[in-house]
Amino acid sequence: MKVFLSEDAFMDLLLSSAEVFKKESLGFLLGYCLEDRFIIEHAFSLQTAKRKRRGVLFDHKDHKKIEPILSKFEKLQIVGDFHSHTPYGEARGIPIPSPEDIKGMEVENLYIIVAINDLQQSRSWRENRDGSISGSVGDFFFKISAYFYPGVNSTPKRARIYCPFPPGLND
Repeated sequence: MKVFLSEDAFMDLLLSSAEVFKKESLGFLLGYCLEDRFIIEHAFSLQTAKRKRRGVLFDHKDHKKIEPILSKFEKLQIVGDFHSHTPYGEARGIPIPSPEDIKGMEVENLYIIVAINDLQQSRSWRENRDGSISGSVGDFFFKISAYFYPGVNSTPKRARIYCPFPPGLND
């Protein structure tokens, strides 16, 4: 499975994670799914989510408020969600699903995890061998991974992320 992130979605992931740094972000991924790939056009943060350092909660009744709006955009649908993993104590944030994350996964949805950590050393953005993307912006180092849940009684599978990094981001 492949994931193609638009520049807008990429920026939304970074901004949503940085805005609430030290607490986790949470949002929905808007796009569409083809047979072997997800195309992510937008990612929007859930402002009513209750954020903690190790987790984030969302009341699904709040989702009902936006459903009529989303239904007007026929080409785009919610194809999954994203959230961030931040440092906690001495442990750095890592973009791997926790047992709680896995419990919440639904079949055929996409899940993006944004690991965000304090910048130790500036790094250019790149696609990594494990399918993730990583790099630094401002005071943060990000590593972004994507997972999909192919079926009941299976384990999450990693998807390879492709993203046209915004011009000037590596300058």
